[in-house]
Amino acid sequence: MSFVEASECHPQFVPRGSEMDAEFLFSRSNPIAGRIDEMLGEATKSIDCALYRLGHPELKKALAEAARRGVRVRLILDRSKFKEGLAAELIEEQRAVAWRLSFGRLGPKTKMHHKFAVVDGKTAITGSYNWTVESDRENYENLVIVHDPIVAKSYAGEFELLWAQSSADGTDEA
Repeated sequence: MSFVEASECHPQFVPRGSEMDAEFLFSRSNPIAGRIDEMLGEATKSIDCALYRLGHPELKKALAEAARRGVRVRLILDRSKFKEGLAAELIEEQRAVAWRLSFGRLGPKTKMHHKFAVVDGKTAITGSYNWTVESDRENYENLVIVHDPIVAKSYAGEFELLWAQSSADGTDEA
């Protein structure tokens, strides 16, 4: 089976029988933010996040600390939820954090509803988990952390497509 380069569709396949290192977390029994915080703290090169909401102070702090360590941090956030969380504060405080705002596929009134991050191009963090306190304390949420460069590349391809079509003032350029 061959791997397909990132494109508009950007499917990538991990061959059956391949060993993949993955973690599966559920908010039912444990807060998830602590594990994300650890992953962000281990980043050495880059953190790219496409997040519907960023409202967890611990995760905001972890992103700020990564930027201070010299890690390239880029955020794509949903335009409608941007000011409701802590993302606006993070961007104001940390000029080193690059950011874009996005709508959903049909423009205004639709959502950029992703909840994923790519760490150092090697690890993908994804799931239903919004990066908020409510997700840790109130909701049933899940998170999958996949330590696999092939999987991370697929998420990175989606991130780059979103980055290219979004802008810092929140008007989608596509």
